[in-house]
Amino acid sequence: MRLAFHQLISVRSGVLRCSVDFTEHELTEGGWMWVRPGQIHQFRSPLGAAEGAAVLFPPGYLGTATATVARLDRSASRSPLVVPEGADAEAVRGVLDLLESEYRTVSGPLEAHVEVVRHLVAVLVLRLAHLPGAQSGDTAASEAFRRFQQAVERDYTRSHRVEDYAARLGYSVRTLTRATRATAGCGAKRFIDDRVLLEAKRLLVHTDLSATAIGERLGFPDATVFTKFFRRRAGETPAGFRIRASGTRH
Repeated sequence: MRLAFHQLISVRSGVLRCSVDFTEHELTEGGWMWVRPGQIHQFRSPLGAAEGAAVLFPPGYLGTATATVARLDRSASRSPLVVPEGADAEAVRGVLDLLESEYRTVSGPLEAHVEVVRHLVAVLVLRLAHLPGAQSGDTAASEAFRRFQQAVERDYTRSHRVEDYAARLGYSVRTLTRATRATAGCGAKRFIDDRVLLEAKRLLVHTDLSATAIGERLGFPDATVFTKFFRRRAGETPAGFRIRASGTRH
């Protein structure tokens, strides 16, 4: 699946195995998984192997203030798993119980019911976003890196050069490289290439586009350059990855 909305998946009992953007995860009792819009998501175990709940909401569903505080624009490359503990676990579970109860029972005007559900989803999102470890260093990210990250997400299909982003944002290449290394643990060029590679993998698995078409969509001048890039970064050809990752032959 490559869905256009957020998925908050909670397991109350059992074990749910999933793959998010080609990384395997195991969701156990009390755990939560946050799959963000655009990510590739596969269930690796039967849904009957676990009991829990899934909360789905589209971008723009929550208010601007909530989206900002919860960092809904945060990079989707971070781990989607979080396991609340102690009082945090009780608080999150209490909000989910209220949300499920309200969702199933409409009492009073429909407009009021819709807004109560929206506010409870906002509370749940804020609780999960600010659990220990959930932000994974986002709060320490420099302004330079935040702006660079947003620019890459917007323009990675048009430019793969750090110099272009530096000129557009008003920073030196060295500043962007240092800010990216301090926050993301890699250089600015690697950060751009990682985003391009991730999208290439997503398109190879979730679409029937040819490698040539995918390369064009991602801003490569021709199929040969794209294939060389993919082989260098992924260790296999685009066709080889498609077969291995999707389990089908094209």
